[in-house]
Amino acid sequence: MTATTDGSTGALPPRAPSASDATAETTEPTDRIRTAVLDDTAEAARRATARATDHLLSLQDPAGWWKGDLETNVTMDAEDLLLRQFLGIQDRRTTEAAGRHIRGEQRPDGTWATFYGGPGELSATVEAYVALRLAGDAPDAPHMARASAWIREQGGVAATRVFTRIWLALFGWWKWDDLPELPPELLYLPKWFPLNIYDFGCWARQTIVPLTVVSAKRPVRPAPFALDELHVDPRRPAPPRPLAPATSWDGLFQRLDKALHLYHRVALRKLRGAAMRSAARWIIERQENDGCWGGIQPPAVYSVIALHLLGYDLDHPVLRTGLASLDRFAVWREDGGSPGDAGGSAPTRMIEACQSPVWDTCLATIALADAGVPADHPQLVKAADWMLAEQIRRPGDWSVQRPQLPSGGWAFEFENDNYPDIDDTAEVVLALRRVRHPDPQRVEDAVHRAVRWNFGMQSRNGGWGAFDVDNTSPFPNRLPFCDFGEVIDPPSADVTAHVVEMLADVGRAHDPRTRRGIAWLLAEQEPSGAWFGRWGTNYVYGTGSVLPALAAAGIPGSHPAVRRAVRWLQTVQNDDGGWGEDQRSYQDKERWAGRGVSTASQTAWALMALLAAGERESEAVRRGVRWLTGTQREDGSWDEPYFTGTGFPWDFSINYHLYRQVFPLTALGRYLGGGPAAVGA
Repeated sequence: MTATTDGSTGALPPRAPSASDATAETTEPTDRIRTAVLDDTAEAARRATARATDHLLSLQDPAGWWKGDLETNVTMDAEDLLLRQFLGIQDRRTTEAAGRHIRGEQRPDGTWATFYGGPGELSATVEAYVALRLAGDAPDAPHMARASAWIREQGGVAATRVFTRIWLALFGWWKWDDLPELPPELLYLPKWFPLNIYDFGCWARQTIVPLTVVSAKRPVRPAPFALDELHVDPRRPAPPRPLAPATSWDGLFQRLDKALHLYHRVALRKLRGAAMRSAARWIIERQENDGCWGGIQPPAVYSVIALHLLGYDLDHPVLRTGLASLDRFAVWREDGGSPGDAGGSAPTRMIEACQSPVWDTCLATIALADAGVPADHPQLVKAADWMLAEQIRRPGDWSVQRPQLPSGGWAFEFENDNYPDIDDTAEVVLALRRVRHPDPQRVEDAVHRAVRWNFGMQSRNGGWGAFDVDNTSPFPNRLPFCDFGEVIDPPSADVTAHVVEMLADVGRAHDPRTRRGIAWLLAEQEPSGAWFGRWGTNYVYGTGSVLPALAAAGIPGSHPAVRRAVRWLQTVQNDDGGWGEDQRSYQDKERWAGRGVSTASQTAWALMALLAAGERESEAVRRGVRWLTGTQREDGSWDEPYFTGTGFPWDFSINYHLYRQVFPLTALGRYLGGGPAAVGA
């Protein structure tokens, strides 16, 4: 009995049911349903993780490394054939296999794109067309006629980028006088002078130095055919370009180029000869032990041409090993299985612009450890041994800006001691610390060297670039010569995030330098809540890099920046539960940021971000996990034809074939395990 309001005893009068009553009555069944759904998702994730783990372990090389194909676009294949034509070393098997690959990449409208599903691109289409002419395709063949008609509609050869016209000039298909001038005397400019070679990003620097020799020599080899069909008006292939106002930066650099053309005619012979010899020394000093230059294809191609023009015979050890290194960029497929090819038994040959064993190995190690593979598993120990042996202990070009800083970084490639990068170094440390190595002191010493080097490579604004310190000059991008991709290396959110995550992992989260990096990241957040992705596509990658770093550094999931990022990721999740972002987001942020067909790697990046922000129980995470488990193939892998990596945003896109494996496994492992694996050393 309960007392009434008037002091008597008796039962309270019944009241009308309320919404809270309904909630109370349904809470228990709803919770049971939700728990069942989560359990089902977790079980699917466990099965997918087991399959993916087995598959990734099976891909390891006996030496300890992983490497997936690095797919870019057909300009790599076209320029390889043009190089062979220029040097007179073409062979039928290579030419035919390359032709099959290039032909298989052509779009129905006759064009070639620079990424899967992308629009036709003029320079790529011109280079592919010329390569197929070298392979014997007739200009009136239907696929060639479609290509040449489209090229003319887009403005013809005159509208292509400078690098395409340089290749054509080597055979007299374009005039050297109608190209921007690049004098070898550039090497003599001191590092404090605007536009010295160290103002350029390392990838551009390695390409520009040999091209100064090519520009000075202006070679022309006899063309095997004419290309009149690629000009809007063959009688006037290079119509004059409008001159920008002299008061503008573009106008200033256009006039500087005109002055350099005049200088080309009057350059002192002794000075020019000395400059070209200096360029040759610079190039040779930077050749790697395996013969390549920087572990990437473009500098190797132009270095071989430059040294050959300076009198180096093809049998000279420098050129012999250089050409041999280029052959190692070739991916042969004996079944004709080039992406987009119609198939067949004849082999195809695809050229990688670069190879990524260090990057792939550290990411694979992290993925396996986070998926629950024991820290002392023999394959993880072998991977750690290989990575430890790859640490660079000598100075490279980065030391021009940091002469007193001891080395300690890792490069991206098999051989690239001159250009270790900050991003790889951070991720290798994270990988090494997940392995229980039998010689922990060896790991500790390597980590110490790496942390010291990464701290020393911090830029003034608090962020980190990929290869150099404070590589932010506005001038290199203004040169008429530099009309293709990024030529400087400013700090980026993704690289900075990886460094911050690594520093937090080694116990340096409260170091003032780490806090400056965190402050820089917070200041770089987009109004939408996302972060720009420089080396991966794009805002999904940037956000997927930053949120795990902030969490590792102790920034709570309730922080306003984290909540904005979570809301953005939730708004761009696809209806199928995955995430995707097209390369076009670099050109059209409003329409494409966070938008595109769902992919395994990008879905994983979004999940890694949301899990770091404490969203494991959210519907967005559950749907993302279900998308990954539902799209996994029987062998434990995922299919991913879309390009989710970048060399230059928009201009040079990359499909890392191992991304589709390592990132989904990392995300699923963290979903099941609650976060990154416990550190080792």
